[in-house]
Amino acid sequence: MAAAVTARTSEGQGRGSERIVPVEPIRDVPAMATVDRQWVDWAVRQLHSDAQRSADTHLLRLPTPVGLSVDLYLKDESTHPTGSLKHRLARSLFLYAICSGDIGPGTTVVEASSGSTAISEAYFARLLGLPFVAVMTRSTSRGKIALIEREGGRCKFVDSPGDVYAAAQELARREDGHYLDQFTNAERATDWRGNTNIAESIFEQLTGEPHPVPAWVVVGAGTGGTSATIGRFLRYRSYATRLAVVDPDGSAFLPAYAGKRAQTPWWRLPSRGPGSRIEGIGRPRVEPSFLPHVIDRMIGVPDAASVATMRFLAERLCLPAGPSTGTNMYGALRLACEMHENGVAGSVVTLMCDRSERYATTFGDEEWLAEQGLDFEPYLEVLDKAWSGQTWTGSSFSRSRPVNGHPESPPGHVRREKYPGGREMACR
Repeated sequence: MAAAVTARTSEGQGRGSERIVPVEPIRDVPAMATVDRQWVDWAVRQLHSDAQRSADTHLLRLPTPVGLSVDLYLKDESTHPTGSLKHRLARSLFLYAICSGDIGPGTTVVEASSGSTAISEAYFARLLGLPFVAVMTRSTSRGKIALIEREGGRCKFVDSPGDVYAAAQELARREDGHYLDQFTNAERATDWRGNTNIAESIFEQLTGEPHPVPAWVVVGAGTGGTSATIGRFLRYRSYATRLAVVDPDGSAFLPAYAGKRAQTPWWRLPSRGPGSRIEGIGRPRVEPSFLPHVIDRMIGVPDAASVATMRFLAERLCLPAGPSTGTNMYGALRLACEMHENGVAGSVVTLMCDRSERYATTFGDEEWLAEQGLDFEPYLEVLDKAWSGQTWTGSSFSRSRPVNGHPESPPGHVRREKYPGGREMACR
């Protein structure tokens, strides 16, 4: 019921009258069922404590031959407690969901993941005493599945990479749980302005190096969260560093980036692909967290080149890297050669995403590689010359040549490698 107040109004000189004015009451609605704030405080402390324990990852300066003009750095994200770059993302996603009121005591947490993200999320779910289910394709490596289960997670399998999204949403609805949705929330969950993101870490660790502001940072795109974080950070801090994103065969990212047409926004173009064999990067669709306008260049890397670089790192530098690191390093070497050939000194930074032991039954297995038709040996000579002399002997590039079926090149740079000839290398 409305309250009433008495108001005084004037009617002529020295005289006034009073009238009753209704006043509408405020509408006070109590909160719906909310997550216990004591549990939220406890959960956030657990996640912050994990960040304090794991500290930061190493930035390795690779031992390139003396006399070359470009230094190469590899940020080793495999040293996280769950063994991959996705540890950062998983912690951010849990913090984002908990602080948004979407996760509470006993909430079943669900994710669509090709493996590494799910391993890290299973770890954090166990840390908080929460059930966790990962939805993934049947082709996910057995080693990654075992790691998810070791952390107490369950796995649900689908046949096609494009099926994981709807299956994860439906499972979360049925379990009355929460779908973390890394592909939508990756760029939202990470604080690119703060001092806890990977970009801030890279630049702090480069302080005192011969070229503390790198010419390029090279990353792959899975959710798109890492490239969004680094691209935004470069602009926010006014660094001249450019961001290159490497993309494997079958991914939808590069065709969408390359397919910009007159008066057609990129997001309205066909954005589907068959999916990637390089686990952790490359997607069958352009994910919501992929922000093309913070990317300065994209480089398409054949899967066989990624495998060759994975082998090269193990044999030449004794770094047991996974295939997505191979994709990263192949692109980084391409850019280093381009700088050297143009007489530009500087540095290039890329990421070691995880280690090769997770792929013993796939990319580390000769029979599996043969079944996939991945002949990596032709790329080894290209890698040898790129490493030893920063000279690129792969194919030259043509802007007019179609890229993944798109005849037009975008205003940025898009590169797609061909198969060269080559020989085998040995660790020394």
